[in-house]
Amino acid sequence: MRWIEIGQIIKSHGLAGRVKVLSYLESDRLLPSLKDVWIGPGRDSAKRYPIENVRPEGQSHFSLLLEGVEDRNAADALRGLSIFLPYESLETLPEDEYYWEDLIGLAVVTEDGKPLGKIESIFPTGSNDVYVCREGGREILLPAIAEVIRSVDIRAGKMVVRLLKGMEPGDDAL
Repeated sequence: MRWIEIGQIIKSHGLAGRVKVLSYLESDRLLPSLKDVWIGPGRDSAKRYPIENVRPEGQSHFSLLLEGVEDRNAADALRGLSIFLPYESLETLPEDEYYWEDLIGLAVVTEDGKPLGKIESIFPTGSNDVYVCREGGREILLPAIAEVIRSVDIRAGKMVVRLLKGMEPGDDAL
């Protein structure tokens, strides 16, 4: 089964065993449909927890009341662990939208075919995400904007980009 990490438990929340989660989801629209989550330090060791209650807790956080997590001590024991869902349980995204999980590991090439590396990580900013492309010791930060990201082919494992002035290591335009 294919898994996707949707957040990390950051602390207990109240006395009844509720946990607060730092969400990796772009929006909370998936939350009401959640019935189960898998929690653990990694995908292979994650344990299934049925959800009794889920609620948004402001921007980029939500809280969970989990079956079998009866008090604050049990909730504290989960702090720092990751939360996973089966990939198949996620909603289908519109064309030209991707889950981060799908983008990490893609080979990055320029429009003229020059290899730049692979997408190693992604971080959000106020206006757009930024893809971190690495090859050896070289790092290029690629803003997720149409002017830079020319095409994405998940099946082929490739992203085609146009580097703007100052983006390539060694450019001194900035």
